[in-house]
Amino acid sequence: MSKPYADREVWFFTGSQDLYGEETLRQVAEQSQEVARALDASDDVPAKVVWKPVLKDAASIRRAMLEANSDDNVLGVITWMHTFSPAKMWIAGLDTLQKPLLHLHTQANVELPWSEIDMDFMNLNQAAHGDREYAYIATRLGVARTTVVGHVSNPAVTRRVGTWARGAAGWAATHGLNLVRFGDNMRNVAVTEGDKTEAELRFGVSVNTWGVNDLVAAVEAVAEDAVDALVAEYEELYDVVAELRRGGECHDSLRYAARQEIAMEAFLVERDAKAFTTNFEDLGGLRQLPGIAVQRLMSKGYGFGAEGDWKTAVLVRAAKVMGEGLPGGASLMEDYTYDLTPGAEVILGAHMLEICPSLTTSTPRVEIHPLGIGDREDPVRMVFDADTTEGAVVVSLADMRDRFRLTANVVDVVPPSQALPNLPVARAVWAPRPDFATSAEAWLTAGGAHHTVMSTAAGIEAFEVFANIARTELLVIDESTTRRGFADQVRWNQVFYRVAQGL
Repeated sequence: MSKPYADREVWFFTGSQDLYGEETLRQVAEQSQEVARALDASDDVPAKVVWKPVLKDAASIRRAMLEANSDDNVLGVITWMHTFSPAKMWIAGLDTLQKPLLHLHTQANVELPWSEIDMDFMNLNQAAHGDREYAYIATRLGVARTTVVGHVSNPAVTRRVGTWARGAAGWAATHGLNLVRFGDNMRNVAVTEGDKTEAELRFGVSVNTWGVNDLVAAVEAVAEDAVDALVAEYEELYDVVAELRRGGECHDSLRYAARQEIAMEAFLVERDAKAFTTNFEDLGGLRQLPGIAVQRLMSKGYGFGAEGDWKTAVLVRAAKVMGEGLPGGASLMEDYTYDLTPGAEVILGAHMLEICPSLTTSTPRVEIHPLGIGDREDPVRMVFDADTTEGAVVVSLADMRDRFRLTANVVDVVPPSQALPNLPVARAVWAPRPDFATSAEAWLTAGGAHHTVMSTAAGIEAFEVFANIARTELLVIDESTTRRGFADQVRWNQVFYRVAQGL
């Protein structure tokens, strides 16, 4: 099975010291290579695990961290103290490291060979206290890290290592991410605003704006044969309604939607951008608000935010990368309306047009309908119901003045209670955990945004890793959440993050 991040690496560092002699160090190297090979061979770990020579002194540790920092193919580093590795040796290296860090607390053997244990065995197998020494200094330095405990033969261990690698990949995806805003954000909307400079410092994303008419010019320049080819692809892949097909009364609208997709993707590729926003209040000379174009670009891995919401576009891009190779997908989502039937409450989520078809394994239906806002021609869009999924997540990113806050709710995507023949947009229906009332109250208490990313591939653990790496607040609403406990957590976090920033 090929790895989703086959061109990316995780470096495996093993700590020891010269005190033990050449024979012990030879065994340390051999056994640490076996651990690295086991991780690399696991289908749970989506990137290549690369073993590096055993680190035995402060200078080599610092050089290794600097090399990891400078290699763009490296997602992060795994560290393991096979023997006792005096932690003062790690101070300069850990202080230098800028890549995500996983501390693997493991050992070479699963069971102890009780009758054979002698002092040579004890000197070789010291991770039980070697890792404690290392963790102390990492904690004292305030190093953000993920800690995984257990033997690498345990699937629970490799799954957690793999989830960390996915979170690190999401982090790498936002660093160096170029985001194109086609126009500005929706007027008078609070949550789509945010500090773009702080976002570049915190997440590494560069957010810039182009006039919508720059896109209009690109749309007008698209060649007819390219439109022909893409329209044919639409008709092959999707259930296109008759009025949009060749000879149909609205076929020109489908052609214009295809022209938008071609132009938008070319515009993004030219600027090495992997995320973008649009806004129905800022359409310039565009004839339609982009619908199917946005949906298909998201399905290709682009991040997207509606109404100029660039923070959601960043999240969608991160979720796309973190979920690569897993069943399910990720999309812009918006809580729209509720079914408040007691004991069976669910949320109906949708957007005007732009829900990604990666949320369904069914064949979307391509339709055209009036939009009612935006003062343009009727836009073309894909219509479908999201697949049922247990343990999906909806996550928002909001600017809280002095920091960014991620708010996440673990949810179960369920079928609509009844058919929705008159709702002309793609949608998802979900039951939030732990229950509707607690979930909604907690979300409102957190000030979570109404725009979210829904991820049915990468789960809550990947977002936890991402937030930890970014040193960004994450409030999780799940089956263990209580109303009082969550309110207290919000209050405590206010103090913690204010103090943690310093003066």
